[in-house]
Amino acid sequence: MRSVLPKTILCLAIVALAAGCGPRGNLTVVEKRQVVIDMEKETLERLYRESPGTKDKVAKSAGYGTFSNANVNLIFASVGSGYGSVVDNSTGERTYMKMALGGVGLGLGVKDYRVVMVFKDKATLDKFVESGWDVGAHADAAAKAGEAGAEASGEGDIRSGVEVFSMTESGLALQATIAGTKYWKDDKLN
Repeated sequence: MRSVLPKTILCLAIVALAAGCGPRGNLTVVEKRQVVIDMEKETLERLYRESPGTKDKVAKSAGYGTFSNANVNLIFASVGSGYGSVVDNSTGERTYMKMALGGVGLGLGVKDYRVVMVFKDKATLDKFVESGWDVGAHADAAAKAGEAGAEASGEGDIRSGVEVFSMTESGLALQATIAGTKYWKDDKLN
């Protein structure tokens, strides 16, 4: 039994990282960018529908980021990966990004979710795009099967200059983890 658990965790980690790395297949760079833009549009429309006050926050912010993330939690480990972009509201410039998550804690399940980050000032936006590292305690309880159980929830300020909203897309997860998430520029799409 002990030798099966590490192999299972490794397999799930590989699947999660492969599933969420970004637009896949034989798509051109332009088509991959369009996949990210379409995800952003759908994510913002849903956020605005479920939390109307956020539309004004995004419009008045220095910029915003939207990310799609797949996350696997198995007993003592949490891994995930995803893709998205950050838009500077003053210039309209879009930076395509990737993300990866790793953590430890109690958890079980698979979760696909969307994240919207609202940057309150230009310095925070620029720092995120250039260094992109975010580490924090993440306590989450989410359950969704089919259409039941989806919700948008504000997680509050993770830093003084960023407000984060997450929306579960599918899956079932119950977790309490200390996770580190790394965001970085996608060199192939920028």
